[in-house]
Amino acid sequence: MTTNPCGQHTLLIEANRSEYGESYARIPFINPTSCSALNEQRLLLLDSLSSRIEVGCGGTKFDMGDLAPGCRACVAGDWSCLFVNGRCNARCFYCPTSQEETGLPTTNAVSFRAPADYVAYLEQLGFRGLSLSGGEPLLTPGRSLAFLGAAKRHFGDRLHTWLYTNGIMVDENVLCRLRDVGLDEIRFDIGAVGYSLEKLRMAVGIIPTVTVEIPAVPEDFELTSQKMNEMAEIGVGYLNLHQLRLTPYNLERFLARPYTFLHGEKVTVLESELTALALIRHSFDAGLGLPVNYCSFVYKHRYQKAAARRRSAIFMRKPYETVTSAGYLRTLAVVAEDSRLADIQGRFKDRGIDPALWSLSPNGQRLLLAPELVVSIYCRGLKLFASYAECLIREHASCRHQFKEFRLPSGRKIVVERWLAQEFALYGDAREAFVSRYLHHGIYHQGDLLSDETDRPVGVETYECIVEGLQDYY
Repeated sequence: MTTNPCGQHTLLIEANRSEYGESYARIPFINPTSCSALNEQRLLLLDSLSSRIEVGCGGTKFDMGDLAPGCRACVAGDWSCLFVNGRCNARCFYCPTSQEETGLPTTNAVSFRAPADYVAYLEQLGFRGLSLSGGEPLLTPGRSLAFLGAAKRHFGDRLHTWLYTNGIMVDENVLCRLRDVGLDEIRFDIGAVGYSLEKLRMAVGIIPTVTVEIPAVPEDFELTSQKMNEMAEIGVGYLNLHQLRLTPYNLERFLARPYTFLHGEKVTVLESELTALALIRHSFDAGLGLPVNYCSFVYKHRYQKAAARRRSAIFMRKPYETVTSAGYLRTLAVVAEDSRLADIQGRFKDRGIDPALWSLSPNGQRLLLAPELVVSIYCRGLKLFASYAECLIREHASCRHQFKEFRLPSGRKIVVERWLAQEFALYGDAREAFVSRYLHHGIYHQGDLLSDETDRPVGVETYECIVEGLQDYY
């Protein structure tokens, strides 16, 4: 169920401590006394659902059996989220950031003034799903309609579109305008309006798919259960539940509630996850026929980020490089004396091996090789280096790394640039273990760390694989 190696716990705790500084001591994290009981509670919930639901994305997403169309695009890694503005007219206690500035429409740290530029960005990078978010995108309706309409005119049914809203600005006229420019799905955060379903009733029958997307708030379990019955009756298509996440911005509001907090990539609320799982069970027990999806924080943090990295990496990959499951661009190289490297290249040429699968580094000291050549007899016993690059979409190149440019209709350029994330020198047993696990079979043994010459853990698996399972309780 959970897979964080024990050695990672200390690193995560220290990262959480650093993020919250002096406030860290005020956060009621799970304690050893309650940990066992709460783990057991989660196990019982999962057991009660095991024969009813489809679990996917490495055990981080429940229920995969019937996902909203936008969620399917997200799981496939084909989704771009455009933050139309940074301003909101609701004051949800769980909001993770300040929402006070309109700003420019932004995605992936790239801003867009012109809808045509954003459409070109979607086309050139191969997206097939687009969401409009904020802030509250209906606070700038002209902007939202312009970007949505431009995308749908260009892509038509090739692009699934959805919009997130708190519903405050929604009326029949707004809904019809959104429908007329091609909106496929609308997602309401009813937690922002006291769980009112008034605007959902209005949207059903106008927008093709109506989805509710809210955090699972523990103290609202009974109310949410009641509203789920009503959602099913009025024709809501899907319910998506998120896990509450603590941030420095919402810290004081969260500390005023009786929550238990979890260490992790970010600090999350334990009871929120238990609530989400219990609400999925309620949907089945009550026979609602309302698909409920728990979108855990670890799914968002691990799978969405890996999908973004993979999408960028394919534009920078050379024939001898590999895009790993975690989305990093892996480059393998062997190091030896010049004569040995020359001998290996000669053998490759004699065997007619495609020269695109190997290359001598510019300094002549490393032979860069495709994985299938690393495992060949000619390269055995040599020192192996595995380097991992993260490829990032940026408005401007730093000019310190390799990059690829994309020209937009306005004449602007955006770039995908590769940045070295980590390099590992693999010797002896560590080299052979790496070759066996990742090159021969690609098998990931959870928590199975490689070691370097000083027997210190080497986190190759961080760059090779996505950690599976829900967040550990510790």
